[in-house]
Amino acid sequence: MFSQASNFVEGVDQAFLIITIISLFFLVGITFAMIYFVIKFNKKKNPVARNIKESAGLEIAWTLIPTILVLVMFYYGWVGYAPMRDFPKEAIQVKVTARMWSWSFEYENGKVSPTLILPIDKAVTLSLYSPDVLHSFYIPAFRVKEDIVPGINNKMWFEPGMLGEFDIMCAEYCGERHSFMLTKAEILSQEEYNTWYTAIDDTTNVVEMGQKVLEVNGCFACHSIDGSRLVGPSFKGLLGSTKSVITDGETRQIIADEAYIKESIYNPSIDVVETYPKVMISYKESINEEQLKQINAYLKSIEK
Repeated sequence: MFSQASNFVEGVDQAFLIITIISLFFLVGITFAMIYFVIKFNKKKNPVARNIKESAGLEIAWTLIPTILVLVMFYYGWVGYAPMRDFPKEAIQVKVTARMWSWSFEYENGKVSPTLILPIDKAVTLSLYSPDVLHSFYIPAFRVKEDIVPGINNKMWFEPGMLGEFDIMCAEYCGERHSFMLTKAEILSQEEYNTWYTAIDDTTNVVEMGQKVLEVNGCFACHSIDGSRLVGPSFKGLLGSTKSVITDGETRQIIADEAYIKESIYNPSIDVVETYPKVMISYKESINEEQLKQINAYLKSIEK
């Protein structure tokens, strides 16, 4: 507790500490009171029941004290929460895309990364977007969490205070592979961040470029490359293979050629491979024609 991982840790931890102390006090107090009354008023010592009259003072006390305690907990909770909605005017802007079941982060210069890379001691505002279902962006070490709702422009901000890697996870159940929706926040020095941010991707190998396109768009969350079954068919040996698909309710055999790959990426609900769920969304806005060629080159590299 009370680390310097982000600027919100102290406020959130303080609220939790206050609530924990109050809860433990009453847990111990009520437990001992119960034991005391069980011993003092057991049947052997009190064979004849006695009528206990009301006490106005006691009734006022057990109403007023809990009210005060609730207000105290609310106050510390509000003190920790209010700064989270006070967005700084000058902050690094990052678009976070949460999809089943992966994360991607797009920076102001157009750079896209599967991990959140930020400089230390710099405020960042995250614009949260989901093209499919409800997700929740959660960095436990930073004490920040915000729901990502399709169709709603939600956002959050924080300022990292420690170098290193910190877990990012989805805190809202979003389907079969929800527990695999994990990535990292990498906090770098300002110099290291500048080097990464301005670096030009000089990858010329079309296979590697295709792999990166699939990685950035979260395709490996649903499709394996070793032949194992996940949410969708494995990429291994996919290109050129014969698949049994369901089209308009009817089963038919097709060859998984480049045209099929394109159709599956742009219009995935038309031909659904038999025995697999119909969950994939269209990536027409995310993957262009050139990237399709790169994907096909990568798929050819793992045919066997």
